[in-house]
Amino acid sequence: MGIDGVTNEPGLSVIIPASNEAALIGGCLSALLASDWQRPELVDVIVVANGCSDDTANRAEAFIDQFARKGWRLSVLDLEEGGKLGALNAGDAEAEGRARVYLDADVTVSPPLLAQIAKALAVPEPRYASGQVNITAHNPISRAYAKIWAKVPFMEDCVPGCGLFAVNAAGRARWGTFPDIISDDTFVRLSFSPEERIGVPASYDWPIAEGFSRLVKVRRRQDVGVDEIERLYPDLLKNDDKPAFPLSRKLGLALRHPFGFAVYSGIALVVKLTKGEQSDWSRGR
Repeated sequence: MGIDGVTNEPGLSVIIPASNEAALIGGCLSALLASDWQRPELVDVIVVANGCSDDTANRAEAFIDQFARKGWRLSVLDLEEGGKLGALNAGDAEAEGRARVYLDADVTVSPPLLAQIAKALAVPEPRYASGQVNITAHNPISRAYAKIWAKVPFMEDCVPGCGLFAVNAAGRARWGTFPDIISDDTFVRLSFSPEERIGVPASYDWPIAEGFSRLVKVRRRQDVGVDEIERLYPDLLKNDDKPAFPLSRKLGLALRHPFGFAVYSGIALVVKLTKGEQSDWSRGR
């Protein structure tokens, strides 16, 4: 127990893999600092800069004193080798929190989110949690795509965990190191049954790729990642609760948002017609 009754053991570890995110890591960390969680527990924030050719690590280190004044601990790992899965594993090795939040460096959380996630995970049974995702974009094509994507049944009715997911200690015990796969978020989400996944009401902003061609690359990679999970971890499929997208719901969206639906459908069609093509991962910012 530390001074003033504050425990020195983290109640929560936030792991942030960051590759060439100098332009965005400040916004991510500033949003965490604005969290209104007031419980007398240490929060352990770990930025894992990996394979960076910019000053992501230095920009993250500039926040260390601000986190210390909040009573939280910020540490920055600077890895020469790039790769998100390696960064997640390095962050996990450094983390001491009983619960873990895995947060993309381009995501900004709302002030109540961490507290709500911590409360949802404060049970002995395995739990997975995330907030309400707010898909953001600047390009008109991407904004139109986001408007439809946010309304598909999986995004509206499930707990997708795009860019941010969290597990408690019992949940984290379900796997060892992160496997070398494309879709880490799908792997973790499907490691829990639908009943074990909790969507808290607080939101977070999650940006998507900008422009038609970049959206196609990202959508193609998402599909390849899901196919990989199905091939390598078929036992996880029993936890898949992805609902159907009925024709009536599609028609309703098409009538209300014709341009957005045309963009969304066009990207899906291009991905289907070019299945098997390889492309480099790019967030397209």
